[in-house]
Amino acid sequence: MGEALALFMPRRSGYPHPDNKNQKEEDGFVDEGIDVGVSVGVGIPRPTLSTDQQKAYKQLLKKDRALLFGVTGSGKTEIFISLMIKTIEEGKQCIFLMPEISLTPQMQRRLEKYFGKRIVMWHSKLTKKKKEEILEKIHKNEVDIVAGARSALFTPLSNLGLIIVDEEHDDSYKCMMKPRYHARDMAVYMGQKLGAKVLLASATPSLSSYHKYEVVRLKKPFIETQKNYNYVEGLTLTNGMIKRLEENFRAGEQSLVFVPTRGNFKYLFCQKCGVTHMCPYCSVGMALHRNQRYLKCHYCNYVEAIRSVCSHCGHEPLTSQRIGTQEVKEMIELAISDIVVEQFDRDSITTATKLKNALKRFEAKESHLLLGTQMLSKGHDYANITLSIIFGIDYILGVSDYRARERAMSLLIQIAGRSGRAKSADIIIQTSNRDLFELYLNDYEAFLKDEMFFVEDMYPPFVTLSRVLISHQKEEKASKITLDTVTKLKEFKDVEIVGHGKAPIERIANKYRFNILLRSKSRKSMLKALHFVKSPLVEIDMDAVDFS
Repeated sequence: MGEALALFMPRRSGYPHPDNKNQKEEDGFVDEGIDVGVSVGVGIPRPTLSTDQQKAYKQLLKKDRALLFGVTGSGKTEIFISLMIKTIEEGKQCIFLMPEISLTPQMQRRLEKYFGKRIVMWHSKLTKKKKEEILEKIHKNEVDIVAGARSALFTPLSNLGLIIVDEEHDDSYKCMMKPRYHARDMAVYMGQKLGAKVLLASATPSLSSYHKYEVVRLKKPFIETQKNYNYVEGLTLTNGMIKRLEENFRAGEQSLVFVPTRGNFKYLFCQKCGVTHMCPYCSVGMALHRNQRYLKCHYCNYVEAIRSVCSHCGHEPLTSQRIGTQEVKEMIELAISDIVVEQFDRDSITTATKLKNALKRFEAKESHLLLGTQMLSKGHDYANITLSIIFGIDYILGVSDYRARERAMSLLIQIAGRSGRAKSADIIIQTSNRDLFELYLNDYEAFLKDEMFFVEDMYPPFVTLSRVLISHQKEEKASKITLDTVTKLKEFKDVEIVGHGKAPIERIANKYRFNILLRSKSRKSMLKALHFVKSPLVEIDMDAVDFS
């Protein structure tokens, strides 16, 4: 309970008398009689909606919770803004969620155009002082809209009327640490408790949301352009690709290159014995960071110097596996003179200022090619990208996860959607699975309908999946706790033990890890079983999205 309550930003005036608890307080929200002087949206300029947007907007007005399923570039943001204006005119406030802060600078400018200083941005990178300033503004009723990443959901708005969850399919909404909440599901729950309208939105909605909620469609982009898809096989940047990038650059256009691995996020392995150089405390490969000249474990943060000799068999030298953004950047810059490459990944974009500056340079055409990882898929809108090259989508497809097909298809459509927003575009996809992607690339709804048959009776949204994680410094102890927990869980007939054993990543921070995967058609039965096995050495992840 303490961990859950710690998520919320408190109101200034403290706690109410325990005898005066109302329903809101019981649900974690304290009503302290603040006078809600929310500004009425008089004089706010309204976005111009197309016929399709107007139809979708009117449909959404009639629904308390719904999924806006609109193709990339269909103008979902204008509908969000229209709904916000309507909410403010009714004297209520809004929360607008984005999956992560990489989206906030561009969205902030678009929202401030309509709402000025009545909107504030909230995310985990804010300083303590800045958070206090925002909370003071909220307390003084100077805020109509709080926009930001998942933590924005817990700001103390006193008269919430609308929650929008943009890019609702994104796994960034799931908190991977305790308390392991999902901001999308939490938004729906809060909307029910507080009487607020909840809108989920995506060009590639999750199978779960598509199944659970009423769907409002936007099937056409606001500006219809021609997209030419080309499929190639292979594993690296080719001379043909470099030639196309140079032609696009010389024509004054901008390009995008997607690579699934970070700037230098790849591994050293031995060509003789095939062993990857591992972290001594975790059962994962040490990531090679060439620019900083070190190896780093991205689980426990252990760092060591780059090695050339195999620690397993003594062979020299070690080689690096899979191409990363740093290699692609060097290859492009070597081949194309004068091109400025904007590296867009978590190795390069480490602060909010760096993010703003990178986006500003690209928008001003000071940089010509946007190169990065999954951050590229997060809803950015650039008019001049007319060539996209997408690597490694087969790597996403091959991950050991029941949602691998959904994640790969969604990611491909989202990245392809960054190009051809205002002009025709060419998209080069490096894959050995052309038949799969070609079938659904222009019809994600058909993919969702077909995927329903694959997951029915086995996976969410038709059943509840839970992961029980046991970790201990002694492997025997962790194993024994796992087996004891499995024995206890066998008492619950409505809960199926799908499997148990060592976690895919067997050791992190010198602790051995074991998994138990559970499945049930009854959420109530699942919760009952999980409460029964709860202990300090057992960590529970309801509705898990990561199984490593």
